[in-house]
Amino acid sequence: MTKRDSHRRHSLRLRGYDYSWAGAYFVTICTHNRASLFGEIVNGEMRLNDVGRMSATQWRSLSKRFPSVQPDAFVVMPNHMHGIIALIDVRADLVAAQDIARRITPPRRATTRVATRSLGTVIGAYKSLTTVEYARGVKMLGWSPFAGKLWQRNYYEHIIRNETTLNRVRQYIMDNPARWAEDPENPARTTHL
Repeated sequence: MTKRDSHRRHSLRLRGYDYSWAGAYFVTICTHNRASLFGEIVNGEMRLNDVGRMSATQWRSLSKRFPSVQPDAFVVMPNHMHGIIALIDVRADLVAAQDIARRITPPRRATTRVATRSLGTVIGAYKSLTTVEYARGVKMLGWSPFAGKLWQRNYYEHIIRNETTLNRVRQYIMDNPARWAEDPENPARTTHL
């Protein structure tokens, strides 16, 4: 192994799968060094602080930035977040509308290009938006600064292939705060091997 190979990141993505395909994805995003920045668990419930509320707001507003994105169930935890994102194919609607327009008006050069965003693009935008908002909160609202980066470099995803899995993931998300004591992301958890 060369020195260059030792610094190469290993992809967590499914080889050969196109993450811009329409479908539902279960995503987990962790803070850098798993720093607890978003609030705390009290009696099995997540109590978001201002940073946690901002993160939740940014997640809910993803569909405003990306028309091809429909956020579903999610939970912001002290040092990570879980969420379901559905990517829909807005191109199909655009093609149908263009086909109708072509029948009514003479053809002309297309001026609009719409593409479904990839999951990576959406997660990257979410990380960027929350980082910018957090930095603004540090400067203007006195939020505690984060060390270096807000988010880990990568994220975890699972392709949701059917409604049974979708419902199971939704339940996992809802139950996550109550299971914080067993959560591998909980820094207070001690593991005995």
